[in-house]
Amino acid sequence: MKKRIRLFPAILSLFVLLFSGCGEQPAGPSGSSPEAPGTKAPVSASAEETKEAAPAVREGVPTDGNGWYLWDEKGKTNLSGRSAEGTQAVVSSSKVEASRAGLEILKKGGNAIDAAIATAFALSVVEPNSSGIGGGGFMLIRTAGGQAIFLNFRETAPRGADPALFEKDAAGQILNSEKSVGGKAVCVPGEIAGLWEAYEKYGSGKMSWAELIEPAVRLAEEGFPITGTLAADIAESYEYLLKDEYLSELFLDDGFQPEQGFLLKNPDYAGTLRLLAEGGRDAFYQGTLSKEIADAVQAAGGFLTAEDLAAYEVQTLEPVRGSYRGYTVLSSPLPSSGGTHVIEALNILENFDLASFGFGSAEELHLKAQTFQWIFKDRAAYMGDPNYVAVPQEGLISRDYAKAVAAQFDPAARADFSDIDPWDYEHTDTTHFSVADAAGNMVAVTQTVNLAFGAKLAVPGRGFVLNDEMGDFSADPESPNAIAPGKTPLSSMSPTILLDPEGKPFLVLGSPGSVRIITTVTQVISNVIDYGMDLQAAVDAPRIYVDTDGIFRYEDRFGAEVIGQMEALGYETQAVNAYYHSYGAVQGVQFGPDRMLGGADPRRDGKALAY
Repeated sequence: MKKRIRLFPAILSLFVLLFSGCGEQPAGPSGSSPEAPGTKAPVSASAEETKEAAPAVREGVPTDGNGWYLWDEKGKTNLSGRSAEGTQAVVSSSKVEASRAGLEILKKGGNAIDAAIATAFALSVVEPNSSGIGGGGFMLIRTAGGQAIFLNFRETAPRGADPALFEKDAAGQILNSEKSVGGKAVCVPGEIAGLWEAYEKYGSGKMSWAELIEPAVRLAEEGFPITGTLAADIAESYEYLLKDEYLSELFLDDGFQPEQGFLLKNPDYAGTLRLLAEGGRDAFYQGTLSKEIADAVQAAGGFLTAEDLAAYEVQTLEPVRGSYRGYTVLSSPLPSSGGTHVIEALNILENFDLASFGFGSAEELHLKAQTFQWIFKDRAAYMGDPNYVAVPQEGLISRDYAKAVAAQFDPAARADFSDIDPWDYEHTDTTHFSVADAAGNMVAVTQTVNLAFGAKLAVPGRGFVLNDEMGDFSADPESPNAIAPGKTPLSSMSPTILLDPEGKPFLVLGSPGSVRIITTVTQVISNVIDYGMDLQAAVDAPRIYVDTDGIFRYEDRFGAEVIGQMEALGYETQAVNAYYHSYGAVQGVQFGPDRMLGGADPRRDGKALAY
C-alpha cells in the first residue's frame, strides 16, 4: 500500500537511510580489510557466501548478472562483494547498471575512454539525483602511451550572472535559496561537451558515439529498480519534486514517494539520448534543445541563454602533479581545489612514519586531523578560478611548504597554527567512476549536478534535470570564489591517478562527497601505500573528517579507547554512522602484477565489474 509522505519528507528520508542500508549498518564489508588497531572488526557474509545464497532471479533488485544483488530478501543492503578482479578491464562505478554498460563496451572492443563515456551516460539515467547531461565534471586520462590529460567540463556561470541580481539579507547572505533552487542557480552545463571531447580525441575509434549511448537508452526505456540511496534523495527533495508537475511525473510514483525496488522508467530521456546519439555535441549546444534549455531556465527566473550554451568550451589542462613515498600522483588542477589539496595533504603526511603508528591509532588520527584542518584553512583562503584570481598553487604543493607546516604539529595536543604564506613557496552531493584496461589506459571521472536533483528544475519533455552550480560560488564578494559572469565555481572533485615508482599504472580513484572528497581520497591513498591494504580494504576502512573548526568527526568503527585518546588531546569528537554515505563513495582500480582489482564503496551503491 502506498503511503503519503507530503507532511514528513525529512522523517521518511531518515527512515529510508536507516532501513535501506544507506545509514549505519550492524555489519561491515567482508573479508577485504584486516582488523585494524583500535577499530571494530567487520562481520558479514563473504562475497562467495552471498553469491551462493542468492537466488537465480530476483525481480526489482540491482544485480551484476552473476549472483550478486544490492540487497537481500529482507531489503538489507549487501555490503560485501563490491570488488572485482580481471585481466582485461575493470569498471567501478556508483551503480551496477552503469558498470555493466561500461563493461559491455570494453567487451565489444572499446578502450577505457569509450567505456567511461558509456558509463557516464548510463549514470545519467540511474543516478539522476547526482549527475547527468544537465551538469558537468572532470575527466583525468592517462593513455596507454603515457600521455596525461585533464578535461575540465565543469559548468560555468552564465554571462548574465550578475551577483547584484541575487536578493540578500543585511549580512550579505543570498535569500530564498536562489543559489541552489530555481533558474538563478543554473550554470552552463558542460557534460556533453566533455564526453564528446573525450570521444573525439581519446576514444579507440572502434565504437560509434551512438553505440556508447545505446546502453543508457535501454536503461531509460526499460527502467531500473531504484535503490535506497536514490529513494532517500527523492524523499529529501520530495516537496520540490511534488510541486513541479514534470519533476513529479519523472521521479514520483503517481505523486507518492517511490519505494526501494520501484521500477523507474524515463521514456522522455530515452528520446533525448537518441537525439544526442544522432546529432553529437551540436545537438545539445545548438538548435532546438539548447533553446528549450534556455527557455526552461529563464522561465524559472534564471540568466542562462542559448548563446551561453553555444559559446561553451571544454578546457584541456595539465594535471597537477606530485608524489607520495615514490609514487607519482596525478590529480585535478584548478578550478578544482581537490587535486592541489590531496597533494598538499600527502606532502605533509610524508614527513611522518605513518606505518609505525599503525592504522586507526591515536597517533595516526591526530596527525591526519591536523593535516586536514590545515588544508581546509588554505582552501578557504586562497582557492578560486585562476582565470579570475591569483592562486599560489605551486606554493601549496611545495614540499618545503609542507615541511614548514608539519613542523608546527604538536604530537601531544591539538595545534594552534601560525600562519605560513604559501606565496613564499611559489616557484614563479556528485558521483565518481574509474575505468582501466589491459593496455594501460586509465580514466577517472567525477561529475555532478551539485545538490540532489540539481536546481530542482527539469527541461520539459526532455527527461533530465539542470545543475545548481551557482551554489558552489561564495556569496562574499571579497572571496576568491565570488560570483562572476563566465567564471567556474570552485570544486573539490579529485579524480586521481597514481603510478608506481617505475612509472607503471598503479591506482586510479576518486569520490563524490563535496569537500569530503579531499580527505576521502587522501585516506584511501594512505591506506594503500602506508598500510599495504588492497584497494577494496582501503575503501572499506573507517574514515575521519576534520575541517577548519577542528572537530574530529569519525565513522563509528573506531574503538572507544582511541576516541578517548583523541579527546585527551583536546579534540571535540562527533561520531557518525559506521558506513556514512556522506563520507565519500570511492570507486577505483588497482593494478597488480598480473591482474587488476576494482574497488567499490559500500557506503552507497557502488559495484566494480571486470573480465
